[in-house]
Amino acid sequence: MNIAIIYYSATGTNHKMAQWASEAAKTEGNHEVRFRKFRETAPQEAMESNEAWKKHHQETQDVETVELDDLDWADAIIFSFPTRYGNMPSQVQAFFDTTGGLWSKGKLVNKVVSGMTSAQNPHGGQETTLLSLYKSMFHWGAIVAAPGYTSPELFKTGGNPYGFSSEGGVDNLDEQSKTSIQHQVMRTIQVAESIKNGMS
Repeated sequence: MNIAIIYYSATGTNHKMAQWASEAAKTEGNHEVRFRKFRETAPQEAMESNEAWKKHHQETQDVETVELDDLDWADAIIFSFPTRYGNMPSQVQAFFDTTGGLWSKGKLVNKVVSGMTSAQNPHGGQETTLLSLYKSMFHWGAIVAAPGYTSPELFKTGGNPYGFSSEGGVDNLDEQSKTSIQHQVMRTIQVAESIKNGMS
């Protein structure tokens, strides 16, 4: 399986979540994994005004930026990004707006996708952010592999059936968070394998 882990992170939370997802994908089987970030489109002065944002941007310069080829290549895609007023960040939407060429050729059909997100507070828009992602995926013709209530681990981390979501910053991520992310990755891969084997 070809698995793309694609994230956007301003201060590190979703970067860490995506790293855990990548580690899980690599240990789940003999899969090829690409770890990518969405291109930062915020003006420099915005990053300069937030020391944590500026620091994280500098520390992740070596992470490759996602390209359209990564979507074409992938059998399964796991997205991770923070909520912005209950929606996807503009950095994510800007990239999605460039996928029309792949979409029009049917290159995004039956990609298996799953999403993770974060916000500062418990009801900061996590669920609507994931639903906004999945709405775009339905237009792609992708297959959404949300975790649902498929593991007791979900009840220990808020019980979100749409995808793992954290509250607070990177320091609030713990071993229980990591276990929930691992479960979501395994479920996504299992669904992708079923789709791919059924079509072969």
